[in-house]
Amino acid sequence: MRPYRRQETGVRSQEPEYDRRLRSICLDLDKAGQALRVPPVSCLLSPVSFEHTLVIALIDYGAGNLTSVRKALAHLGTTVTTPGTPADLTSAGGVIIPGVGNFAVTAALGPDWRAAILDHIGRQRPLLGICVGMQWLFDGSEEAPGHRGLELLAGTNRLLTEAARDDERAGDSTTGPDTGVGVSRFKIPHVGWNSLHLTRRSWLLDGVAEGDQVYFTHSFAAPVTADCVGTTRYGVDFAAAVELDHVGGVQFHPEKSSDVGLRILQNFLRKVS
Repeated sequence: MRPYRRQETGVRSQEPEYDRRLRSICLDLDKAGQALRVPPVSCLLSPVSFEHTLVIALIDYGAGNLTSVRKALAHLGTTVTTPGTPADLTSAGGVIIPGVGNFAVTAALGPDWRAAILDHIGRQRPLLGICVGMQWLFDGSEEAPGHRGLELLAGTNRLLTEAARDDERAGDSTTGPDTGVGVSRFKIPHVGWNSLHLTRRSWLLDGVAEGDQVYFTHSFAAPVTADCVGTTRYGVDFAAAVELDHVGGVQFHPEKSSDVGLRILQNFLRKVS
C-alpha cells in the first residue's frame, strides 16, 4: 500500500490565464497540430551561462515533438544537435529522448541506438526521457507488448484506467464506490495541467515546489517505484518523474509547462555541465 493518497483537486483541463499571454516559445499541444504559446514574462527563466558549451543530442526517431523541445533548449542557451546515426552520440554531453504516440514507435530505436544510448549512460553522461521517451526507460508497456523498453528501470507502463481499476479492487484508492467517484470519471487520454507530489530529493526536480503544475498528454504511465521522484494522481498515482543516478525522465512535457518545465530542463543542463 502506498504511504499517501492524493485527490485530483489539482487537475486543470485548460492552461492558466498567464500562459495564454506568453508568446515567444511556441509549443505544440499535441501531434494533431493544436498550439499552446508559452512565452517569456518577467518570471520566465533566463538563459544560463555554463563553463563549457553544452551540446545536447535530441534524438529524432520519428515520434517526438522536437520543435518545441528545441525551442525551449535554445531559450536556455543550449546548442542542440539531431544525431543522424548512433555513433553521433559520442560527442554529446547529454541526450534527450522525446516521444509522443504509441509505445510501438520506440521500435525505431533499434539495437544500434540502444547500444549507443547505453554506452552514453555507461560513460556517466546524463540522459532525459520525455513522455514516451521516459516510458521507454522501463521494461516495456502494455500498449505494445511485443516491444521492449530500454530495461534500465524496472516496471511496465499500464493504461491509467486499468491501473485505477486494480486499485479499486485492492481497496487502495480514493476512486472506489464508497466515495461516489468511479474510474469512468477519468477520461483517457489524460490531457491538461496536473500537480506534482515530490517523493524524495532530486537533482531533476530541484527548485520545483510541492504542488507545482505541469502539462500532461498521455494514456499509459509508469508505476511508482523506488526510482520515482515525483508522482501525479489521475485516477491512480503514477510516476510523473523518475531518476536513477544521472538518468532522468518525465511523463509530462517540460517544454509545454512554462516556468516549472524550463526549470526542469535547466536542471538537466546543469547536470550535463
